[in-house]
Amino acid sequence: MLKEERHQVILNEVRIHNKVLLTDIAEILKVSQDTVRRDIKELHDKNKLKRVHGGAISLGFNHYNYANREIYSLEKKSRIAEKAVSLLKEGQVVLLSGGTTNLEIARLIPPYLNITCFTPSLPIAMQLLPKPNIEIIFIGGKVNKDSQITVGGGPIAALSELKADICFLGVNSIHPAEGVTELYWEIVQVKKAMIKASKKVVVPTISEKIHSVQRYKICDVENVDLLITELDNHNPILESYGKNIAIK
Repeated sequence: MLKEERHQVILNEVRIHNKVLLTDIAEILKVSQDTVRRDIKELHDKNKLKRVHGGAISLGFNHYNYANREIYSLEKKSRIAEKAVSLLKEGQVVLLSGGTTNLEIARLIPPYLNITCFTPSLPIAMQLLPKPNIEIIFIGGKVNKDSQITVGGGPIAALSELKADICFLGVNSIHPAEGVTELYWEIVQVKKAMIKASKKVVVPTISEKIHSVQRYKICDVENVDLLITELDNHNPILESYGKNIAIK
């Protein structure tokens, strides 16, 4: 495979999943990790992505001062966010994980809606901050610098005392057989705690993440109450999910 082709594969993976690991990309491309490391450095130097320890993240990933042009598939994510926001009701307790789709949900929540939002995500909290009628409760702890969400015993303990009406769970990958999966073990533990802390779990995701799998499992698809994508809910791609969860 030519270098230009490798670069395109890396960029596609980063744009879809927001973050990638050297080991996973090396396996996809069938090349050494050193080759992938050099490719990522070149793309970082060209301002195409951001190099981080062990991999790369997209330029728009979880930065509350992001420019819209840096968010991959922003139009699709806005469509998903509109569907998600339509579920919100006055007086609800809402739990929001991180991710660019949830960031768009936070942006579109009406400022006049009286709700309480819990989040372990710094960018989500900052996005909600100007909305006068929304009470924001930040779930503190050690901050994962790549994802900008808190991880570890602190947020897990806090979540154990919460029962939210609805949780918008940002995901890296979802598969009908393998379930909801993630790249980082610490983030998996926080998201598992978020599921336990919620009466209703909603997964808002662009369709490119459907049928993909990462290394660590968060839950089975049966643990998700509603899957929201930019697609029509009768799209054939979603057929294998409709047997277990609602589609919007």
